[in-house]
Amino acid sequence: MRVVLASAFLISSLAWGADSGPGSCSGPAKPFAPGAGDWNGWGVDSSNSRYQQQPGLAAADVPKLKVKWALGFGGMGDTRNQAQPVLVGGRVFVGSYSGKVYSLDAATGCIYWTYDAGVFVRGAINIQRLPGEGLRTPGGGRAPWIAFFGDGKGAVHAVNAETGELVWKMQVDDFPVARVSGTPTFYNGRLYVPMASGEEIASGQPKYECCKFRGSLSALDAKTGRVIWKSYTITDPPKPYKVNSEGTQLYGPAGGGVWSSPTVDEKRKRVYVGTGNSFSGISLPTSDAILAFDLDSGSLLWSSQASPGDNWIPGCPKSASCPDDPGQDYDFGSSPMLKSLGGGKQVIVATQKSGVVFGLDPDQRGKVLWKTRVGAGGAMFGGFVWGAASADGAVYAAFGENAQGTAGSPGLYALNIANGAPLRVPASATATSKDGTSGPAPLMPQALTAIPGVVFSGSLNGRLSAYSTRSGEILWDFDAMRDFDTVNKVPGKGGSFNGGGAAVAHGMVVINSGFGFGGAKPGNVLLAFTVDGK
Repeated sequence: MRVVLASAFLISSLAWGADSGPGSCSGPAKPFAPGAGDWNGWGVDSSNSRYQQQPGLAAADVPKLKVKWALGFGGMGDTRNQAQPVLVGGRVFVGSYSGKVYSLDAATGCIYWTYDAGVFVRGAINIQRLPGEGLRTPGGGRAPWIAFFGDGKGAVHAVNAETGELVWKMQVDDFPVARVSGTPTFYNGRLYVPMASGEEIASGQPKYECCKFRGSLSALDAKTGRVIWKSYTITDPPKPYKVNSEGTQLYGPAGGGVWSSPTVDEKRKRVYVGTGNSFSGISLPTSDAILAFDLDSGSLLWSSQASPGDNWIPGCPKSASCPDDPGQDYDFGSSPMLKSLGGGKQVIVATQKSGVVFGLDPDQRGKVLWKTRVGAGGAMFGGFVWGAASADGAVYAAFGENAQGTAGSPGLYALNIANGAPLRVPASATATSKDGTSGPAPLMPQALTAIPGVVFSGSLNGRLSAYSTRSGEILWDFDAMRDFDTVNKVPGKGGSFNGGGAAVAHGMVVINSGFGFGGAKPGNVLLAFTVDGK
């Protein structure tokens, strides 16, 4: 593990500072006062439900949403952003593919500060106030509010949320293509950090010695970044196991990346994560699974595996390094949701790229209570990808067709969290809104966001739609495939919606648009909506 001291980092790179370019905020900063009704972190609450109970926005207001402001991202690669913004203390915090993290005034979109992480930031920002006077800054002051986030090289950053000044940076995983894709979860003075990797992409080269990465979950001291424990999703380290047709030595076991934000179970003192597929021909009991770790020690308590034998890398079955009898890439890419059933009982609800939604018993080692297949699922954008939402006894999940063309039933589904039974006819992917405009495309991988009576869902065809939770009807539909005037004068263009979903708070809906990868449409804007754009 490597800790970068803030003072040395700042002297060498000047990676943070008040923004002074076009779109920068003028005058003194507004008071920073996080509180009730904010959207903070990935799932907005401790259960990762993605349900905002105090949105400052009623279902009847949603059809009147209009763009209030737009911010343009102008860095290298910023046409494939998928970071989820957060709305905290009157500010919007958001990462970008070029590595810049922004703090914006929520009312106007002007830029308070930027921080350069040096590599892409895909998860949400988690803002926390630590006990006492906060953390000491390099200048000798104190930072009462800290913004925590991970980056695309396996490091976690802690910066002063009010100024953007680096407090500490910890390299959690030294594997060359390790990445923190999910949002670190804060609980009781610790950060629980998920680790995934880009090794699957490298595996397509026949001379690459695939594969050696193991997913992990780490607990860090939020004050210092010190790693308290680190637990791998695969207990055994990789070893040579065969040679491919090009004569390259292959390794395993490998894979089991954790792509999403961990979920803390305070009652049972556990933390739950979902894992991805295996990369090698060595099958694992912990890939494509929901895992439970002990909060204090990091011990793996149980694994509830959904898809045994899902040994897969891109290019299968033709790749020289492809495992024998390859699987289908059925990751759990979204966070488990811990929901109450009443009478002291709870259920872990999890959505998988296989097209299946699961209900697991946290008191019986993840025993499957129910599972509901919605469609065929598949690799890349197929099945359930980045996140469902849950409210009022229901789980809402957006299903995408398999990217390979396997038959499915794309659309938005509502299931009973107690038994997995459909609650109503699913909202069709070709549904029409009240004004007669078309609904979202079949590919709907973006994480959902729910508020009372409404679910927001973005699609790869650039449509952001708001569904009624009662009828499945589209209440509002916005086509982002257009040019936008931006507050920072960067030419703005909307594109596909993917990755992190909308943040809703204090009457605002804020979301990233543009994901130029895998056939999706590039774009480079952060969009903020309010009623009538006011």
